[in-house]
Amino acid sequence: MLSYQHLYHAGNLADVHKHAALSWVLEYMTRKDKPMSYIETHGGRGLYDLSAVEAVKTGEAEAGIAVAEPWFADDHPYARTLAACRAENGEKSYPGSPWIASNLLRGDDVLHIAELHPQEFEGLYDAVPGAHVHAIDGFDLVYSMCPPTPRRGCMLIDPSYEIKDDYVAIVRHFTKIAKIWPVGVLILWYPILTDARHRTMRSSIMGALPDALNHEVYFEPAREGHRMVGSGLIVVNAPWGLDEELKSLGAQFAKL
Repeated sequence: MLSYQHLYHAGNLADVHKHAALSWVLEYMTRKDKPMSYIETHGGRGLYDLSAVEAVKTGEAEAGIAVAEPWFADDHPYARTLAACRAENGEKSYPGSPWIASNLLRGDDVLHIAELHPQEFEGLYDAVPGAHVHAIDGFDLVYSMCPPTPRRGCMLIDPSYEIKDDYVAIVRHFTKIAKIWPVGVLILWYPILTDARHRTMRSSIMGALPDALNHEVYFEPAREGHRMVGSGLIVVNAPWGLDEELKSLGAQFAKL
């Protein structure tokens, strides 16, 4: 939806789950001396100021990255990216997934990021100058270029899920993308809400893609009345070792 702005939620515990996993995957994939493609369907503005009124108002970063940062050793790719972002943009900055990808990928890798929201697109364009930024629907971008060049690569799909129909549409899109880009590492993020509306979507995807890796974490609402109580990931063609990495991360969430 064009009303959604992630600044209100940047750095929350769902971001920690998603961004720690993404950082690990990209660091793993760049160990091989071959170029890769990175595609993101819903980029947001790419870089966030956690001192902004919007971020402070919700308190989600204060209950998120402020709590979770000690979980990560200094040499973890997520910790390194946080440090790089702050060194470049200030101590209150937080990297969105496009910034994380731009920081961890190399000069011969190719980044394609879609974002429809006009204000978010403008911020994204400034945040990741080395990327191809597209003001189009993310799935239109995917279908226009997949399989991409280079063929080896990773895709992140993390829509806002503000429309209930998203949970139905994602099943169709995700399973179709897995067929047209069979070698891509595909990462789908989804929120876990109090009404558990994700369950049918998750079951449908895992039924169609039984070899995919599914990982969920749970946490207390960031504030009274907040409906998000967890975060989920489904990864197709998960790199070796990601399962153990996510188990370790899950153990940290379990201590909250």
